[in-house]
Amino acid sequence: MTEPHLQPLLHDLVGVLLAPTSALGDRAGQIRPTGVQGVFHADARVLARAELRVDDREPEALTHGPAGPHGARFVGLARWLGDPGPDPTVRIERIRRAGPRGLDEEVRVVSTAAAPVRATVSIDLGCDLAPVERVKTGLPATPRAATAGRPGELTWSADGITVTVAGDGATADAGGERATAPRLSWPVELPARGALTLRWRLRVDDPRAVVATPPGEPDWARPEVRADDRRIVRLLDRSLDDLRGLRLTDTAGDGRDVFLGAGVPWFLTLFGRDSLWAARMMLPLGTGLAAGTLRVLARRQGVRADPASGEAPGKILHELRRGEFSPGGGMRLPPAYYGTVDATMLWVALLHDAWRWGLPAEQVEPLLPYLEAALGWLGEHADADGDGLIEYVDTTGHGLANQGWKDSGDSIRFRDARLAAPPIVLAEVQGYAHQAAVNGADLLDAFGRPGADRWRGYADRLAATFRERFWVDGGPDGPRPALALDRDKRPVDSLTSNIGHLLGTGLLDGAEEARVAELLAGPALAGGFGLRTMSTDDAGFSPLSYHCGSIWAHDTAIVLAGLARAGFREAALGLAEGLLGAAEAFDYRLPELYGGDDRDLLGRPVPYPAACRPQAWSAAAAVLLVQAGAGLHPDVPNGRVALRPLAGPELGALRVRGLRVADTEVTVEIDHTGRPTVSGLPSSLTVDTPTVPTQRTAVPARGTPPRTR
Repeated sequence: MTEPHLQPLLHDLVGVLLAPTSALGDRAGQIRPTGVQGVFHADARVLARAELRVDDREPEALTHGPAGPHGARFVGLARWLGDPGPDPTVRIERIRRAGPRGLDEEVRVVSTAAAPVRATVSIDLGCDLAPVERVKTGLPATPRAATAGRPGELTWSADGITVTVAGDGATADAGGERATAPRLSWPVELPARGALTLRWRLRVDDPRAVVATPPGEPDWARPEVRADDRRIVRLLDRSLDDLRGLRLTDTAGDGRDVFLGAGVPWFLTLFGRDSLWAARMMLPLGTGLAAGTLRVLARRQGVRADPASGEAPGKILHELRRGEFSPGGGMRLPPAYYGTVDATMLWVALLHDAWRWGLPAEQVEPLLPYLEAALGWLGEHADADGDGLIEYVDTTGHGLANQGWKDSGDSIRFRDARLAAPPIVLAEVQGYAHQAAVNGADLLDAFGRPGADRWRGYADRLAATFRERFWVDGGPDGPRPALALDRDKRPVDSLTSNIGHLLGTGLLDGAEEARVAELLAGPALAGGFGLRTMSTDDAGFSPLSYHCGSIWAHDTAIVLAGLARAGFREAALGLAEGLLGAAEAFDYRLPELYGGDDRDLLGRPVPYPAACRPQAWSAAAAVLLVQAGAGLHPDVPNGRVALRPLAGPELGALRVRGLRVADTEVTVEIDHTGRPTVSGLPSSLTVDTPTVPTQRTAVPARGTPPRTR
């Protein structure tokens, strides 16, 4: 019987990153020719092997840790060398750093032995230039033959990519059987208690890459945070390092517009939804990333109807690749793929929120034609059957079957685990559409453009339709919004985290928000280290299902921020504690997702073995958590700032210096009672500050009217 090819596991690998370059190896520092290990540039694996040996033996691994924002340090021992006795005297340190066009590595051999040490250090290399989607499927790739060039130099070339590895002072062997497994080697002679550093580097020439490293440093702030809960500080520091490494620019532009690549290793490119959400979460640190993300996506906004790519006039891109992306299972996505139902509304929301945080009018105005086109898509193309709701369906048979953020093929299930048939009408997408219509109307009014009344009327009709079609009788749990409507407009009655995204969109009234908050805070959704994607009471629940029971950091952060702003402190604090517990367990580098098991199962979250790490919206979740703690919500165009802090008696005191409002440095401090103070705001802004932390009460199950249809 043929073994199936399985997606390789990631959870135990150690990565370094400076987009579009990333490297994944094991905890000993070795990059082995197996699974997803390797050095990737854009969407190709440019090195599949880098195994260190000393006298043809692998050092024994001791530990590893970060070496700056883009590096890692690995420490091992060569116990067969040096002085006899129980104490090791020869230590091997490997310092690996990602760069814009490759990788640099130092190998330090350190001896505390009383006698000289002689050895040979070698690096065995390999290159397959496999596209990332082939690696993702678990299919084997064929090693390519290297060419020896100048002393200590090796080269591989194929498909327009040239990879060069060079070792300073090394001997390169690529002859005979070593053509596909070449070796760099160095003879080492150390005096007593001596040390030596060896260096090798990898460089990539990839003119067909669609993304590149932007010049300069990030333009966002790096705030100074003091918190009673030190986990907040550690999480933010590690996350900002990762976000620095995830910065990308579009090679079709001038290099100045920066966005965040979605995640390592599968999604290190432009993703509409991911890049938009991450930029939105980063707004408390400045509007530059938002502006760059908006402009990059606006340049690729749809202009024609193309069923093959999902493009439509006004629609925002889903993902960008150098060529067709074929990760298996019959899926084939074109290089520019538009199969997303929500990115267009999220683009509008980001433009609006950036404007409220102080994006200057001279940067907003050039984007208004793209705003009008996006609203045009919402009104003319997003509702194919004309029932007043937004749906999606993949008409090609080889695109994404599900086109919301839960885009796996099995993510939309009824409570009894049956799959919903497309076209699908997602709950949170209706919230995004309502918010986009209202936000768009506000921008049109503010900049003297017509159409605002149309979009406010659209939002009112959508809210009424949602209330009439989506609310279901949840049995013992009481009424609740359905996850979706299926092909026959039947409510998909499972309880999922999607309903948390409705908070703050304006689609729900106050009683409905309170009911949703109660559901989100219950143990079936919130009993793990964050918010489960599906309730444990649903038949489709599995703690390691990608979208039906796992926990996603960004999903948890979005919902806890919505709860906090709406005044549901207790529910928000429960999710914050779960997220911080997960951060601690994952060494403060939150993965894309992790298991949805109960907190008391192991006392730590179970890794999802194929999760991307780092990942943009997981890292940016740390910024959203800090914003929720500080409670800072500016509306620069209208001259107001609201303070609704989550910090205080339960979360502890919090001081954040270096947030940005209208490009001005702002400090927010919350004391142990929850009383906030803010300084540094522009004089044009007035502050609306509650005297004590607010707490709204969730509506009991029987307190909300059931749906009327």
